[in-house]
Amino acid sequence: MLELLPPLNDHNLPWMDTIHPIVVHFVIAMAVIAVVFDLIGVLTRRSTLFEVSFWNLLFATAAIFVAIIFGQVEAGLAEPYGRASEILNLHSTLGWSLAGVLSVLTGWRYVIRSRDPQSLPLPFLAAGGVLALLVVVQVTLGNQLIWIYGLHTVPVVEAVRQGVV
Repeated sequence: MLELLPPLNDHNLPWMDTIHPIVVHFVIAMAVIAVVFDLIGVLTRRSTLFEVSFWNLLFATAAIFVAIIFGQVEAGLAEPYGRASEILNLHSTLGWSLAGVLSVLTGWRYVIRSRDPQSLPLPFLAAGGVLALLVVVQVTLGNQLIWIYGLHTVPVVEAVRQGVV
């Protein structure tokens, strides 16, 4: 299947640079802001923030699947070394898990919104807190892959190609 891709560049990618981090930043921002708006909406009793939160959650759910598609392709081309393989596997597994969590929360939120758009139950707010925590863990793993192990950076790709790493 890799023969279907164009030749790989100095980042070991068929396109100019990594796309996964670009898309995933939208997911991070929308998921976290949904939780924040829910909390602010509950504390200030401004139910209009619940609507903003719902739409952020909905778009985060759609965007995470785009991020996963690019993430899986880029992970397959990454050539991880040492402990980076373990972290990359955990990052991939948690990414798919987050897609499931976001999908369930969005569905739950749709039902809540359909029944009573003016309030949110406490268990949903708690689930939002768990979502935010999972996002923080996922961001930490992704940062390690880039800033510690340098996956898809030119020096690391060159070192792997030369057999140094």
